[in-house]
Amino acid sequence: MCRNITELRGLEPAATDEEVEAAARQYVRKVSGMTRPSGANVDAFEAAVAEVTATTRRLLAGLQPRRQPPKTVPPLRRPEVQARLARS
Repeated sequence: MCRNITELRGLEPAATDEEVEAAARQYVRKVSGMTRPSGANVDAFEAAVAEVTATTRRLLAGLQPRRQPPKTVPPLRRPEVQARLARS
């Protein structure tokens, strides 16, 4: 299991599109073994990210609400990550 993928179910406010896509991208990176696909693989890689993103959205929409929030804060909500993204 990829430890970098954060639980998105039960977040308040709900997981954003960016958080869902980031989790999907991390999953596809782990499964494919590529962080930056070559030109020959970029279409397949991005198609997989889009499919996993859509499937994750459907999954989250279909699950019952959680009784407690996840134990960790998603990376995109962490102050140090927000600051780094703001500088980029």
